[in-house]
Amino acid sequence: MDRDWERRLAQAWASFDGYDEAHAGDFRDVIDKLVGELPDGSPIAPFEQACAFDSTGHSDRAVPLYQEALEKGLDGYRRRRTVIQLSSSLRNIGRPEDGVALLTPELDAPHDELDDAIRATLALCLAGLGREREGLALVLGALAPHLPRYQRSMGNYARELVER
Repeated sequence: MDRDWERRLAQAWASFDGYDEAHAGDFRDVIDKLVGELPDGSPIAPFEQACAFDSTGHSDRAVPLYQEALEKGLDGYRRRRTVIQLSSSLRNIGRPEDGVALLTPELDAPHDELDDAIRATLALCLAGLGREREGLALVLGALAPHLPRYQRSMGNYARELVER
């Protein structure tokens, strides 16, 4: 999409906190209007609509839209965001195992600024399956490089949690 459209989309999302729960539908209407400008078949349209449903408390309505975006070939940064957000939504609707299945391959994907979000969301999905130690290991492993000290210790502790 062009820069103007992306700018207007960013402005819409920047205004999100200005909508209270009673006006969540108004926010989704803003997003719907913007995605209406996209070419037919664009994978960005269902992705942005899914984000709007998810952000307004409707994970159940977001899931099929995220899946549609992936099926239509969403790629790049938005694809990875979709995997994170879809997995979180699946967890929210009682399907954490599907979230684990989506997120696990992302651990071996090329690294970017979404790596920690991948690990945090995977940790939540694992906790939803009663696998809290694995989840804690992921979170500690993600946190360790950001600490001013104790990076090596925390990394080792994270590994020990799953090696036992």
